[in-house]
This record gives sequence, structure tokens and C-alpha cells, in this order.
Amino acid sequence: MTSTVNSPKNIAVLGCTGSIGTQTLDIIGRHPELYRATVLVAGRRVDELIELAMRHKPRLAVIADENARGKLHEALAPLGIETAAGAEAVAHAAELADVDMVVTATVGYSGLEPTIRAIRAGKDIALANKETLVVAGDVITRLLQSSPSRVYPVDSEHSAIYQCLEGEDPATVKRLVITASGGPFRTWPRERIAAARACDALKHPNWDMGAKITIDSATMMNKAFEIIEARWLFGMEPERITAIVHPQSIIHSMVEFTDGGMKAQLGVPDMRLPIAYALGCAHRLEGAERPLRPEQLSNLTFEQPDPQRFPCLTLADTALRRGGNTACIINAANEIAVAAYLRDVIGFYDIYDVIEGTLARASFVEHPEYGDYVASNLEARAIAAETVTGISTHGK
Repeated sequence: MTSTVNSPKNIAVLGCTGSIGTQTLDIIGRHPELYRATVLVAGRRVDELIELAMRHKPRLAVIADENARGKLHEALAPLGIETAAGAEAVAHAAELADVDMVVTATVGYSGLEPTIRAIRAGKDIALANKETLVVAGDVITRLLQSSPSRVYPVDSEHSAIYQCLEGEDPATVKRLVITASGGPFRTWPRERIAAARACDALKHPNWDMGAKITIDSATMMNKAFEIIEARWLFGMEPERITAIVHPQSIIHSMVEFTDGGMKAQLGVPDMRLPIAYALGCAHRLEGAERPLRPEQLSNLTFEQPDPQRFPCLTLADTALRRGGNTACIINAANEIAVAAYLRDVIGFYDIYDVIEGTLARASFVEHPEYGDYVASNLEARAIAAETVTGISTHGK
């Protein structure tokens, strides 16, 4: 680590052009005395990366898309900003000596390798990429046991649980309760949901998120992933983690204790709050733009989730019960299915069917290591893509 007590913390923002990435940079920009965006990493949005690099002046800017290497270098080299491109450059950015904390705000499986590199290099991690723990929670957990790295969750639900557990004896925890907004289709009947297009699913009532996670919210796959992630983040048995629908998105999650008491973390639905908490390593920043007002607490409601209308939620139980590489297969198939749904190639419930079909065909590995996850991801994506083609060919 290179930062001293009185100097800004050097941050590498992976996925800097996405929703979490841009909000992270907004917080960094408002607190230059605390943080410096030392490394910016993006996937394909080279123009946005160039704009952000010009604004934040990082030491290094990395684009995953090899084809954008020249454009990135041409734009930023005159400013003295180093540039790099490709998957290896992205992973290497997470282990650089002058980085104190890595914000993994990439989408999907792509966050796994950089997170592993960051842990091996002893970096603290603000984890916004839930798929890292979904895909390989056992591997990540083992790595953390022999590393000085600490993981600070950025997901609002896991940040809430983290805050509720602070200062508590783990032996007194009875249950983790993860809240869900219910998404845009919370009140829709199954028949109407079945006909919903991607443009309908992207209209989230409470949160401003990227397209992929917004679709995951609509299917409640994000809640399945969050249950799996919570199992690894907090070392909790699956049967002691539940989800409940809370449409107002004011209570971000709760912890029930053995004495019958509960703790909840409340706040407005603004991702800047958990991002700032993670950047501060569980220390709070001042100056909230939208503080929670007491009158917003007058009508808080809760509902049981409906697995008949949202079957993807049941995949958390499938993954945790089967174990092995099951969650990796589910994640890969979901990424392919969601991408197809966003292109209006398949229907809403076809997402679940693609995942189930992929699970039935993909190779099961009971005790996977990292190489097994890489192979499982590739195999599951190929099977899911083939399934999507079959669905679209038959006009569904």
C-alpha cells in the first residue's frame, strides 16, 4: 500500500463507465482529500473511459476491448496517462503496487479473475460484482483466509447486513433477511409478465441500475444471487438466509438475533450510500444529498415473494443444495439468457427455461478449483447460447 495516513487512498475502479462505477467516481470527485482514482478500467465504452480519464486524471486507463487500444492511447498519451488493453491488463490492474483498494463494479463473470488477483496482492476490495462470490464463493473464501485483504460489500442489501452485524456476536445471529423491491412486475399476473418485453422490465420503480442487473431484478435472479453471496460473505448456512419483498426499498436488509430482536439498516434507495461506506472501510462520510426523512417511514410494507411468478428465485436453493459448480453454471446461463432477452430474442420466462436446460446438460463438478470454474463458464455459455437459438428459431 502506498497511501499514508494523511494522503488520499488510491482507488482502482473496475467497470468505471457503468452505473456503480460512475457513482463511485462521483464520490471520489467530491472527496479528493480522501480518495484518488488511480486506475480506471472499462469494458468496451472507450469514449466514456476517455472522458472519465480526462476528468479524473488517473495514472492508468485500461480498456478490455483490444480493438480500442489505439484510440485510448491516442487520446490519453498526450495527457501523460498510461494506457493498456485486454483481459490480462484488466486483471493486472487489480494487483498494482500503487493501488490501495479495488472497486469491482464490472458486470457478471468478468469480475472473478481481477478479484482473485486483488486478494492475492493483499488489496482491500469494495465488491459490487456479486457474481464473483456466486460463481466461486468457496475459492474466494479460502483465498481471503490467507490474505490481509478485506471485502466491503457494495450491494445495498449486503452492506446493510454488514452494518447490522457490526459489534455483534456471530453466535447470536439467527437469520439474515434480504429485502427485495419486487421489481417492475411485482403486482403483475403471470400472464402479463410472460408477455413483457425488455423495455418493460427496464423500468425499475426505485433503483437506477445497469440493464443487466435491472433485468435480474425483474426476474428476481438478483435476489437468488444475493442469497448465495450472503452465504459466503457472512459464513451463514443457506437455511438461515431468507428474502422478503419490501416495495419501498427503505429497509435494505435485516438481521434477526436469537433473543428475538432484529436490526435493520434504513436509507433512501441511493447506491452512493453503500458505495461510500465501502470506500471508507466502514467509516461514514458526511454530506448525504438525500437523507432519509421520518415521514418516509409511515408506510413500510412487506410481502412474501412468489416463486410461481418469479421462478428464478428458487435457483438459489438449487445452487446451494447441489453445491459444486452449480452456481457457476446458473450464472453463465443467466448472462446469456438476459442478453438474449434484452435483444428481444426470447421471452421473459424463457430466461428461467434456458438456465434449467443448461443445468440439465452441463457437466457437474463436485469440488471445483479455479480452472474448473473457467471450463464450466465456457461450457454453460455454449449450451445456453444453443438453447437460446433453439427457442428463437421456434418463434418463442
